[in-house]
Amino acid sequence: MDADVKTAGRAVPWNKGKLLGQKPPLKLKEIWAIRVRLQLAKQARDLALFNLVIDSKLRGCDLVGLRVHDVVHGSRVAARAIVMQKKTERPVQFEITEQTRDAIAAGITAAHKGHADLPSDHRPTPGGRCRRGIFW
Repeated sequence: MDADVKTAGRAVPWNKGKLLGQKPPLKLKEIWAIRVRLQLAKQARDLALFNLVIDSKLRGCDLVGLRVHDVVHGSRVAARAIVMQKKTERPVQFEITEQTRDAIAAGITAAHKGHADLPSDHRPTPGGRCRRGIFW
């Protein structure tokens, strides 16, 4: 038997020496490093979603379910948005910064979506799947 896996007849826990529990929040330097990398890679959709995460502090399930019409009104991106959380079933209001609004507009443009193509309901796509998210 391998000495690393067993020590005196007992298996070593898989998470021994790992940080447990809640992880520390990202530092401002790390946030900007991620933003710059996404901008340099020209990943407009990922940049818009990342900026929305930072602005809204929503859970992942709430962010993925976010729709274009939740943040876009007419032809412009809204300065504020209200989203109903799935877990708590309470509305959460958050401000969308100018940088995030620019990223969302660029993401919509990059996805080649006109206003007629914005998913305002669960219309099936040509592949038969329903459209659900903000840019996919």
